[in-house]
Amino acid sequence: MPTNFERMIRLAEEFFETKNDPAQISVTEQVMDHLHKLHPATLSEFDDGNGPVVWILLIPTTMPLMERFIANEISEKKLLDLTPLVGPYESIYLCSALVLPEYRGKGLAKRIASGAIRSITKDHPISSLFYWAFSREGAGLAESLAKETGLPLLMRPE
Repeated sequence: MPTNFERMIRLAEEFFETKNDPAQISVTEQVMDHLHKLHPATLSEFDDGNGPVVWILLIPTTMPLMERFIANEISEKKLLDLTPLVGPYESIYLCSALVLPEYRGKGLAKRIASGAIRSITKDHPISSLFYWAFSREGAGLAESLAKETGLPLLMRPE
């Protein structure tokens, strides 16, 4: 029986297919270190005692970079690469939320992402959220987070 961690890795690989798309972020140790330098709340998880069951990835960035991403001028990977290590950041990219199937629909992703957004907004003048929808559930989560935070939500067209 695979561990929760192994199941989460498989879920990420199957859903996002980052190995086949170099424009997307592939979360490696180096990328995790880079994200942590942007802000400690960029990577968040919920562990049920048997390993992670929810992973949230958020990227705080500048307004000009957010606008370039929304306009499809830069890729997700380029957004991360171009985001300066020192803010201030004005926008948060709702990059990904992964939840093991048996934990979906319980509000865990929203709770973890909301906490991470609150943490980032304590340190930076965040004025918007943005996302690139890979699923109906992801779009719903983004809309729910925007409503809860009161921040405008922008979407990158497909």
